[in-house]
Amino acid sequence: MAPKKAKRRAGGGEGSSNVFSMFEQSQIQEYKEAFTIIDQNRDGIISKDDLRDVLASMGQLNVKNEELEAMIKEASGPINFTVFLTMFGEKLKGADPEDVIVSAFKVLDPEGTGSIKKEFLEELLSTQCDRFSAEEMKNLWAAFPPDVAGNVDYKNICYVITHGEEKEE
Repeated sequence: MAPKKAKRRAGGGEGSSNVFSMFEQSQIQEYKEAFTIIDQNRDGIISKDDLRDVLASMGQLNVKNEELEAMIKEASGPINFTVFLTMFGEKLKGADPEDVIVSAFKVLDPEGTGSIKKEFLEELLSTQCDRFSAEEMKNLWAAFPPDVAGNVDYKNICYVITHGEEKEE
């Protein structure tokens, strides 16, 4: 009974009841650490003052009240940890599942090697659809450097897109 009450009390509706199953335990712990940093007054709720304080600690001193209010209004109510986690879950929900993204890359990998040539991927990303800028390409290769043969591990890219970070093994 207690878990059901806790879920209902969280206030996020159907989305919040399953929010903890959307993330791995290590991700939940990282979000909890981030929540604790943002919750400057340690009352369990992220307020406008908490946001102002944490932004100031990062050098953003002249944040307008309207900007802070807009951030707070992204939540359906007071931002406790469950709501905070739900907000991240909703942001990630827009991403396709990992297997769908991997399947898209497999079209570019007819031999099924799990990698594609850096030059080929760079050409596609800089000439098609939402074109990557030179800066975005630089950031991509910094995050996912090709191997010595110039191949890029697209399965790792897909994992990071859907999970937020590389697997630590």
